[in-house]
Amino acid sequence: MPETDHFLKPGELEEKFSKYSFILDNTRNLMNQCEMDYPAGKMKLNRKTFTGNKKDDQELLTKLALEGMVYRYGNNNKKALKKVKDELKVIFDLDFCAYFLITWDIIRYSMAQGYYHVGRGSGANSTVAYCLRITDVDPIELSLYFERFLNAQRTSPPDFDIDYSWDQREDVQDYIFKRYGRENTALLGTMSTFKDRSIIREIGKVMGLPKSEIDGFTDPTKALENRDNPTFKKIMAIYSLMADMPNQRSIHAGGVLVSEEPITYYTALDLPPKGMATVQWDMYEAELIGYDKYDILSQRGIGHIKEAVKLVEENQKVRLDIHQVKDFMKDDRLNDQLKSGDTIGCFYIESPAMRQLLTKLKCDNYLTLVAASSIIRPGVAQSGMMKTYIQNYHSPDTVKYLHPVMEEQLKETYGVMVYQEDVIKVCIHYGGMDGTDADVLRRGMSGKYRSRAEFDKLVQKFHEGAASLGRPVEVTNEVWRQVSSFAGYSFSKAHSASFAVESYQSLYLKTYYPIEFMVGVLNNYGGFYTRWLYIHELRKAGAHVNLPCVNKSSAVVSISGTDAYLGLIGVQGLENKFIEFIPIERIQNGDFLDLEDFVKRTAIGLEQAIILIRVGALRFTGKSKKALLWDIHMLLGGKVKPRNDSELFILEPKNYTLPELVNTSFEDAYHELELLGFPITLSMFDLLKTQYRGDLRTNDLIQYLGQTVKMVGLYVCEKTVHTKNNKKMWFGTFLDADGNFFDTTHFPNSTPTYPFRGTGCYLILGKVVQEFGFPSVEVIKFAKLPIIGNPVMD
Repeated sequence: MPETDHFLKPGELEEKFSKYSFILDNTRNLMNQCEMDYPAGKMKLNRKTFTGNKKDDQELLTKLALEGMVYRYGNNNKKALKKVKDELKVIFDLDFCAYFLITWDIIRYSMAQGYYHVGRGSGANSTVAYCLRITDVDPIELSLYFERFLNAQRTSPPDFDIDYSWDQREDVQDYIFKRYGRENTALLGTMSTFKDRSIIREIGKVMGLPKSEIDGFTDPTKALENRDNPTFKKIMAIYSLMADMPNQRSIHAGGVLVSEEPITYYTALDLPPKGMATVQWDMYEAELIGYDKYDILSQRGIGHIKEAVKLVEENQKVRLDIHQVKDFMKDDRLNDQLKSGDTIGCFYIESPAMRQLLTKLKCDNYLTLVAASSIIRPGVAQSGMMKTYIQNYHSPDTVKYLHPVMEEQLKETYGVMVYQEDVIKVCIHYGGMDGTDADVLRRGMSGKYRSRAEFDKLVQKFHEGAASLGRPVEVTNEVWRQVSSFAGYSFSKAHSASFAVESYQSLYLKTYYPIEFMVGVLNNYGGFYTRWLYIHELRKAGAHVNLPCVNKSSAVVSISGTDAYLGLIGVQGLENKFIEFIPIERIQNGDFLDLEDFVKRTAIGLEQAIILIRVGALRFTGKSKKALLWDIHMLLGGKVKPRNDSELFILEPKNYTLPELVNTSFEDAYHELELLGFPITLSMFDLLKTQYRGDLRTNDLIQYLGQTVKMVGLYVCEKTVHTKNNKKMWFGTFLDADGNFFDTTHFPNSTPTYPFRGTGCYLILGKVVQEFGFPSVEVIKFAKLPIIGNPVMD
């Protein structure tokens, strides 16, 4: 700040503006209108009531919670009644009635529209939220602590994370804006900062460097050669100065603010292309100012479920209630599928690491799945606690507990702290703390304490409480060591439980309606894996997968019985107007009769028509691709543009006799590789130059433990991790020629010599090992196998 900038005394300021008394009057009037009558640290600017009256809010919330309690627990559940009443008292005392009621209202609207939702986050710790159908997680069944969500000492406002399908969220947001007033509602902003590679890229652009050179500077594998590059040195000289600086304003992933007064009382607003007013600060400023946010999020897993349920009704005339999750959890067939790890397409449980974990645990129930959803997270897994959990899970009688209280509280997780709630339980039951202090202590151990002094008092309170209960000092010290080391990377049990509920919904559909489910996955743009693998799973489910066809396909994948037709949207290079128009034209005016009829009715150009011919979408004509390509050039190869207006007279086209033009399956496969990204006519194994498919297949692995074997596998995915000495190693996932998965481990001493080289089939030499009954291959050597060349290019 320049030395000339300073505050003036009131009298001196008034003297300077004495000739402009209207400015002084306006300033005084403005200051007199400003009010700061909020209690320190408790300013709340969000919607204060739902009904317009706080007493009415309390009565409505009580009525809804008690009605919901009967729906969830029946008429005579005293434990649930006490829990609901205890929670309502805290909600009333902390003035969160309107927050619960607005969230309930959002859920009520979305359910009336037939939308699926998943309520997750720490809000799933609330029995009231469960009774209001905000969440589907039963806190009583899982012994979840309400204090984890809401307590008198919590410094940050709680929030519900509500997930919708990616194509339904915007309508829910629009409802909030209309219901609570556009002047009182806004999306939450966020500020993106310069991070790592983005700094290098932005500086490189300013320096006018070509994209290829910038890409080289951001490639970690080229770190050594970049180190001595003078241009790179210039970039790195500026790097540290730009790190964490603001880059651009954006929109928060899902936060919505509902204000008591118009939001423009407190901030200017942006109107981004989304068309919904957005504040210019992020969630942290919103919290400091006094706003609670409503997180309206989206995820593709819900889209899978929504679409699959709709397809089951259309294709099999069966109407499903996908919310009967408690029935799903008791289904033996479904739990057997969970135990097998056959979970491709299912939300949160389809990744290679998760499928391995399910198999190693022989996971066949909800509670174990909840635990698996937590211990798979990097912090727990890398600490070695995941392995300890699996060992203890299979040998519960050998578990040694530090103290009987630890056994009582951690018996469900076999002596291993798996959740944030475990930290709270130990603090309450071993250290004698109340739930509020226990949650504050948990947050403090994660680095979220208000002051170090206050945190240290709670640590002392834990030790004093344990001593007053007669706990041995040396045991208390060890308990504290374990608690404090775990809390930093712990995961909320409520989060895990929410994920597990949605996983069961997906798994139910995959188990009983696998064709419709996999089409739902494909039409919501997949999940963890690339598109071709979901096509593979669709075939495994019993579907006959057909190439796109202008007389059968819609924009997305469609099914009729067990016939699945790939959608036009997956054809690379096909313009959106034809993806949308071709199915509409066919529905309105009937199937296309032949090539000429198709051209006339769609007014398609030569280039777009060639794409459809090459992908096989005009095979209904009964002509080969080469014959169709000849015909399309005759129709559209000249300078006359096609017309799709009505003709007074229909003239018979002249027919010419051509030599037989035959397509081979190899040519078709290459067309599909180019235009779809994967072959349908042949598999990648069929394209190999060699007929060798390995000495064994996945189902034989367990019989070859400890032996060195050769396998041929189709690359699915890889994961890079760092060892303790910061060397890279990889985990790979492949399919054998039978279409079954197997997994590989690539240690640092072998993989740099034999690197992954992208998609395709690999010859793998490795040793068969197993962990908790799950076999895999430790790779010694592997190399990508060559494929037959494109016949068109030869």
